[in-house]
Amino acid sequence: MDEMPGMIRPDLQALPQVKDRMTFLYLEHCTLGRQDGAITVTDEKGIVQIPAAGISVLLLGPGTRVTHRAMELMGDTGVGAVWVGEHGVRYYAHGRPLTTHSQLLLRQAELVSNTRKHLDVVRKMYQLRFPDEDISRLTMQQLRGREGSRVRQVYRKASKDTGVPWSGRLYRPEDFASGDAVNQALSAGHTCLYGLAHAVIVALGCAPGLGFVHVGHECSFVYDIADLYKAEVTIPIAFEVAAQAPDDLPAVVRRRVRDAMVEQIVHFGLALAHGQTADGETVTIQGADLFHRTAAQILEKAALGDAEKVLSLGVMDCFSCKCCEYICSSKIPLVSKINAAKGLVMPLLKKK
Repeated sequence: MDEMPGMIRPDLQALPQVKDRMTFLYLEHCTLGRQDGAITVTDEKGIVQIPAAGISVLLLGPGTRVTHRAMELMGDTGVGAVWVGEHGVRYYAHGRPLTTHSQLLLRQAELVSNTRKHLDVVRKMYQLRFPDEDISRLTMQQLRGREGSRVRQVYRKASKDTGVPWSGRLYRPEDFASGDAVNQALSAGHTCLYGLAHAVIVALGCAPGLGFVHVGHECSFVYDIADLYKAEVTIPIAFEVAAQAPDDLPAVVRRRVRDAMVEQIVHFGLALAHGQTADGETVTIQGADLFHRTAAQILEKAALGDAEKVLSLGVMDCFSCKCCEYICSSKIPLVSKINAAKGLVMPLLKKK
C-alpha cells in the first residue's frame, strides 16, 4: 500500500506535555479541517488556524462538523475532543487518551477500591480547600458537611461583593435560558471546567468514573477535580460577569474561565492519582513561547547559512504544528521558512 500523503506522525516524546499547552477552545457552527500541523476552523467569517500541538482540548458544540483529516491530526497530537451541547452545558462524548500505558489507571483503581486509601485521598482533596485546619480525623460525612457550608459562604460572599442577587442554584440542562443571569453564568463556567478536567483525566489514561468524593456517576472523578477550582475560579467569574450583563454572557464566561485556568489543572490530577499532596506548585504555560524562540533561532542561523547550527537546534523535529506562528506578533510565516531551512541541512544528513 502506498504511504499516505501529508505530515509525518510525530513521536509522543516530541509533543508538548499537557502542562505546556493552552487549555481549551469552544467551537460551534463551523467545520474543522486540517492544513499541515494546524487545525483549520471555517465558518461564514473565514478561516482560522489553530496549532494542534498547542491545545489541550476542543469543546465541540452544535453545528460543528469535523473532517477525517482533522480527527487524524487531533489523535496524532493528543488533542482532546469533547462533544458538548449548546453553550457547552451538556457533555455527550470524548475522544481517545494521549497516554500509551495504564499505570495511573491501575493506581487510581487501587486507591478507589481500598477503603483506607480511598478516605486518605478524600482528606487530601479537602486539605487543599482547608489548608489551615486539621481534618485528619474527620469522617466522609463531616468533610462533606464542611464543604457544603464553605460553598454556601462562597456564594454569599460573591453575591455581596458584586451586588448580584442570589436565591440558590438553578440548573436545567434541557432549558438553559430558564435560569437567571448568574445561574446561566455558573452553568457555562462549570461546564468549561468539567470539559477541561475531563480532557486532562482521559489524556492521562485515568477513569473519569472512578471518583473519590463523588461516586456512582460516569464523571465522578471529573467532578472531584473540578470542585477544587470552583470557589476560586468559576463562582467569582460567574458573579462578576452576571453583574456586567454582557450581550453574550456564556461566551464571556468561557473566555474568562479559559484565561483564569493558565495555572494548569494537570498537577492536581497527577498528585491525587499518586496519592500525594499538591504543595502549591504553580505550572504556567511556557511551551508556545519556547517554540517561538526556537523558531527565531533557527531562522537566524539559516540566514547565515550555518547548517550545522540549524541542525543542532532541532529543525528536523518540527512537524508544522504552527504554535510558533500562532503567537508571533509579526505574523511571520515561520513554518514555511523552517521548511526552507530543512532544505539547508539535507546535504548534511545525506553525508551522515
